[in-house]
Amino acid sequence: MFRYKKIGYVALNVSNIKKSTEFYDKMVGLQLVEENENGPSFFRCSNDHHNIVLYPSTREPGIKRVGFQMENDAELELAYREFVKRGLQPVEVEKDELEELKQGRSFRIIEPNTGLELEYYSKMMHIIKDFVPKHTKIERLGHVVLNVQDVEKALDFFTEVLNFRVSDHLGDNAVWIRCFPNPLHHSFALIKNKENKLHHVNFMVTDIDDIGIARNRILNGDVPVAFGPGRHEPSTSIFFYFLDPDEMTLEYSFGMEEIPEENGRDARILEPGPLTLDRWGGKPDPKFASTGKIEEKIKSSINN
Repeated sequence: MFRYKKIGYVALNVSNIKKSTEFYDKMVGLQLVEENENGPSFFRCSNDHHNIVLYPSTREPGIKRVGFQMENDAELELAYREFVKRGLQPVEVEKDELEELKQGRSFRIIEPNTGLELEYYSKMMHIIKDFVPKHTKIERLGHVVLNVQDVEKALDFFTEVLNFRVSDHLGDNAVWIRCFPNPLHHSFALIKNKENKLHHVNFMVTDIDDIGIARNRILNGDVPVAFGPGRHEPSTSIFFYFLDPDEMTLEYSFGMEEIPEENGRDARILEPGPLTLDRWGGKPDPKFASTGKIEEKIKSSINN
């Protein structure tokens, strides 16, 4: 099976591109790389050209697609051939859009259980100057979590077709998965819900103080707090969730278990209950993980 390097970027649809661009720049602390009058806005928290892309949209705010970077061109081609073989009908990104994205060859498929568009690439423009934090020492784009109607079916697709590995699961209610062989506990997670939609987007930070400082900055800026600070049981991360201008949920987290490629531990079956999500006993706000439509596209069929 093909090998990933990491989750590369997340594209979001926003209702007010000017307001959201300012928020992700000043409040979240990403570096604005490129801003266009009619969108999109590109942000980074690494040497990649972008890790977050904001698209102005008249649709309901939410997630547009997720991009995964493969280890090299050969792994990208392996993924392409596998998807063709399975009838997923991967679509090559056209030259004009590749130039806008500053990426090499890229193609997209539709995850059939949620309708989420996934993009695969191996090359993106490398920015020479390192990312310099404005306030929060963001280390990387960490992961994406989706609310899904059928966790079991979505999990089967991610593991059997997309080569993800399970780190932990909570019966059929939630599962935390990683794009193999990236060692981070999860680059994706699936949470059972009545509808398919975005749960949250995560940024990992380098210092536990970033969590406390961020909490006060968010509160002082009259930004809604969604959950935390607290500590997750699955990844052992200390977390803090807040809402963007469209009330999509964002997370800062500090610390995460790493599972090695060779002789990694088996996935655990976690005890159901509130302490699994927060060892410290906190409760999320009702708006936590409640907003974020998955952009609708034509679903591809797969061969079973």
